[in-house]
Amino acid sequence: MATASKVPAAESTLRVLTHLAAQRGPTPAAAVASALGLPRSTVYQLLDVLVAQGFVVHLPEEHRYGLGIAAFELSTGFSRQEPLSRLGRPLIAQLVDRLGESAHLVVLHGRDVIYLVEERAAHRPSLVSDVGVRLPAHLTASGRALLAALPAAQLRALYPSQAALEQRDGRGPRSRLELRAVLDRVRTDTYATENGEITPGIASVALAVRDHAGWPAAAIAVTFARDRFPDDYWPALAATVAATAAELSRRIGGRPR
Repeated sequence: MATASKVPAAESTLRVLTHLAAQRGPTPAAAVASALGLPRSTVYQLLDVLVAQGFVVHLPEEHRYGLGIAAFELSTGFSRQEPLSRLGRPLIAQLVDRLGESAHLVVLHGRDVIYLVEERAAHRPSLVSDVGVRLPAHLTASGRALLAALPAAQLRALYPSQAALEQRDGRGPRSRLELRAVLDRVRTDTYATENGEITPGIASVALAVRDHAGWPAAAIAVTFARDRFPDDYWPALAATVAATAAELSRRIGGRPR
């Protein structure tokens, strides 16, 4: 049984902000009240305070509310403090110790992934990835895990034409139709793979790390020499990566899926 909050107004305020952050666009106050089970009068009062403080913006012509500049400043503060790297680094190190293979943590930036954490296993092949390196998301397992979790409209915006699909020596999906097939496979399998698209002979399996709204905040992958593991062992590797992704999701306040 849930324990009643000792500061209900603060809890309700945070619930309103969290709900707004999870929406694809500005939302009517009545919809917020209905979704949260709060009285409309209470929601309007909370929104008035949040608007006055800059955390919420009111769009009077649309009769809707969305996140304001102060909320954005909180998000940039989150980025500056690098909590994903700090929280993820020990978990990635544990994953490497558990599997004896290299692993990394990435985030999506446009059509690329950026490597935040890279832990190399001893006596394993050298890799092109490293902290700060950018690689095309559609060619990497970690990028595919993130792309597969995005709404269709955002995917179309990222890849408006075949020209957006960067190639590496002809490897990887060459059309939006091929990319769609790759991402459909990720959703079916519940994990993403990459087999030589970045470096011949090197493969990876990856899963997304979801935030409190279920949004793909990052991805974790393990990378290995292709000849070390047969295909039928990859689901077991993915299950180990999934446990690490779920723990990082829990630590950032997310909900594992």
